Amino acid sequence: MKISARNIIKGTVKTVQEGAVNAVVTICREHHNPIKADITMEAVKNLGLTEGKECYAVIKSTSIMFATQKIEGISARNQIEGKVVSVKEGAVNGHVTIEDPYGVRISGSVTNEAIESLGLAEGKTAVAIIKSTDVMVAVD
Repeated sequence: MKISARNIIKGTVKTVQEGAVNAVVTICREHHNPIKADITMEAVKNLGLTEGKECYAVIKSTSIMFATQKIEGISARNQIEGKVVSVKEGAVNGHVTIEDPYGVRISGSVTNEAIESLGLAEGKTAVAIIKSTDVMVAVD
């Protein structure tokens, strides 16, 4: 699979919480924090998503927000903590990549102003925050 999204994270379906129109699919990444994706029931059926099926969480870098610590009382379902392994600033925006304790890397595109005000630098701890509606699910 070739795709333009920077973040393609392999896992297996842990649960599918079905609703009338959408479902919340929880994707396990072995020992990692699960990733939740809010997708249509039509997509669940078309992809054959059932418990134990291998799949990928696909997240565009522009859908990643960063914080310096986990945030309580936020509606975003996914918060993944890691160490900053790369910061590349551009003219206005930059790319920040964190690596969680299990070696999974997540890259996000944020403004240079956000990078500076949060103090995002290699070796620092950061949290990638992702809304479940920004997570796509793919299968082979």
